[in-house]
Amino acid sequence: MRHTIFPVLVCIAAICLFSSCSSPVGKDKTSKSSYKKNNPNEEYVLVTTAVSLPLYVRHDEAAFERWGKQTGVKTSILGPSDWNVPAQISTIEQVIGSQPAGLLINGTDPAIAEVINKAVDAGIPTVVYDSDIPGSKRDAFLGSDWYEIGKLQGQELVKLTGGKGKVACLGILGMTNQEAGFRGLQDVLKQYPDIQFIGKYDARNMETAATVASNLIRANPDLAALAAFTSETGPGIALAVREAHKKGEIKITGVDWEPQLLNLVKEGIIQFLVGQKRELFTWYGAQFLYDLAHHTNALTLNDKKAGVSAVPNIVNTGLLKINASNVDLFINKKN
Repeated sequence: MRHTIFPVLVCIAAICLFSSCSSPVGKDKTSKSSYKKNNPNEEYVLVTTAVSLPLYVRHDEAAFERWGKQTGVKTSILGPSDWNVPAQISTIEQVIGSQPAGLLINGTDPAIAEVINKAVDAGIPTVVYDSDIPGSKRDAFLGSDWYEIGKLQGQELVKLTGGKGKVACLGILGMTNQEAGFRGLQDVLKQYPDIQFIGKYDARNMETAATVASNLIRANPDLAALAAFTSETGPGIALAVREAHKKGEIKITGVDWEPQLLNLVKEGIIQFLVGQKRELFTWYGAQFLYDLAHHTNALTLNDKKAGVSAVPNIVNTGLLKINASNVDLFINKKN
């Protein structure tokens, strides 16, 4: 009898051990099943300006919508069609009244701090992305270090120009992240006495950038380089340089990695791009909102009452460096 029972017990133990080892934690299955239980009417809202800007549509908004589909919740993308901060503020005011499960806000301007605070005070989990908003009570910020973006452009321009010549930059004057980028650029350039920084210029779209760049080229026949700080100013500068027949003579650096910009690098008109990982700060920003709404990692009995945010306060999502040596990897990326 003893010999009959022992093999059976060994077999049972082995089966139990195999079962526990085959799915030790089951994180993927648990995650998917918990998402399936989500209420499809649970709404998360992204609010930006220039909601139809290709840069936002291809990266931020596409990632946010993909996150919503995977999570099984409702996502809405709202905001004015043009660069209109007061309209963005008005949109956020309206969203607060609908009490969404979470609010993801593009940090376009310091002026939106007050309305962000209203959202937080109304009990809505609120995350800011792209550029942080000083003075806001946001639960978290995810984005890039714009000072570093400026430094990287400056360092590359020094290499491209041999550390001498006239240099200017174009972007959105007065915008927090752009100004940080301008400072980073200038802090690098000021270390090289043979480089003359001739100014920063306001250009919010491709047409304006082309006009400003053309004027700079005419006024400065010895212009060595131009730095772009938006996805629209890069192509505008490139157009002006092409029309002036100074391809390769006037060096160009820029930000972002839209198809048009990548093709200009491939063509040799733009020499260097600093790309943001925009998909990351919208995807994980949305996930932070979900975790806050569902108390996924509650740290106290009542995090709100304790004044605690159960998500990271600041996340730097990092940068991409793109030039002729690796541009094909980005051009041929399969979505």
